[in-house]
Amino acid sequence: MSSENEDGTPNLAPISSAFWLGWRAVLGIGARSQTTRNLLRTGEGVLNLPSDALAPNVDRLALTTGSDPVPPGKARRGYFHVADKFGRAGLTPVASETVGPPRVAECPVAMEVVVEAVHPVAEADEGQRGSIAAVEVRVQRVFVHEDIRMAGAEDRIDPDAWRPLIMSFQKFYGLGPQVHPSTLATIPERLYRGPDIERARAVPVKA
Repeated sequence: MSSENEDGTPNLAPISSAFWLGWRAVLGIGARSQTTRNLLRTGEGVLNLPSDALAPNVDRLALTTGSDPVPPGKARRGYFHVADKFGRAGLTPVASETVGPPRVAECPVAMEVVVEAVHPVAEADEGQRGSIAAVEVRVQRVFVHEDIRMAGAEDRIDPDAWRPLIMSFQKFYGLGPQVHPSTLATIPERLYRGPDIERARAVPVKA
């Protein structure tokens, strides 16, 4: 996820917990991280989905933080401060259309998002209270590389061409081939479309 620091510079951080509900996503994230602070302060960011070929780039961000000074909990785990996360990862920032933080040019999918709600997690546990948050974001723009688009469709992803990077138990993996046909795939995608898509189309491009 890319976000904007207090001084206007971009921050870039890997997030491994996300699930999707239409044109919304819920992100599980450390409540005290630089990314979370940026999201809560500005209300916007970009979700950049890397392909499995970008695993080395993502891994260069491991143990780095945009927070300065480094929080004690992260310092104990060996984290260190990096100001230029794009440079360290070897990735290219591209100006966004509707939000301040830049997109990652190399990521096959990028989604400009705004924060809709923040839900504290583990608030009843005194030892964890204030340390985890579930951040709900709404997608405003989607950018997709041409080589993963489905032939003959202007708004579909080809699942056989899209090879997302997956983290499982802190290790990197890609996707294997389809293991079974899906009955749900027989339902036309348009029947799932909610009002957020039309809302997104009405969002103007920032000057």
